[in-house]
Amino acid sequence: MNRFLLLLAVPAFSVLGQGMPSSHATVLIAENCCNECKSCEKSCLECATACLDNLGPDKPNHRACIKLCHDCADICGTRCKISARGGPLEAAICAACGEACEKCAAECGKNKGHKTCEECAEQCLKCAKACRKKASSK
Repeated sequence: MNRFLLLLAVPAFSVLGQGMPSSHATVLIAENCCNECKSCEKSCLECATACLDNLGPDKPNHRACIKLCHDCADICGTRCKISARGGPLEAAICAACGEACEKCAAECGKNKGHKTCEECAEQCLKCAKACRKKASSK
C-alpha cells in the first residue's frame, strides 16, 4: 500500500473505531485540527506567492511575511502527517504549529489592505486555536 493510501486509511480507521483507541470527541478535535492545518498551509503558500509577486523597489517589503508563511505552511503540513500516524511527538508538533501560526498571523496582520495577507492571518488564527486545543487534549 502506498503512503498516500495509508495516510487516508489511518484517519478512516480511527473514525470507525477500528484502529486507534480514542474517544469520538478526540477524533473530531484531531480531524478539525488537521482540516484547519491543511487550509492554513494552502493560505500561507498563496500569501507567500502573492507577496513574492509584489516585491519591488516601489512596493512594501513583505520578506518577513514570505519567510513566516513558508515556515508555517511546512509546519502545518508536517503536523497533519504526524497526527495521521499517531506519532509520539504529536502534542509537541501541535504546540509548535500553534506558535508558528500565531507568529505568521501577527506578521500577515501588519499588511493591512493586502487581501491575501489578511485572509492568511485569519486562517492562521483559526489553525492556531485548533492546534492549541489539540495539543492540550493529548
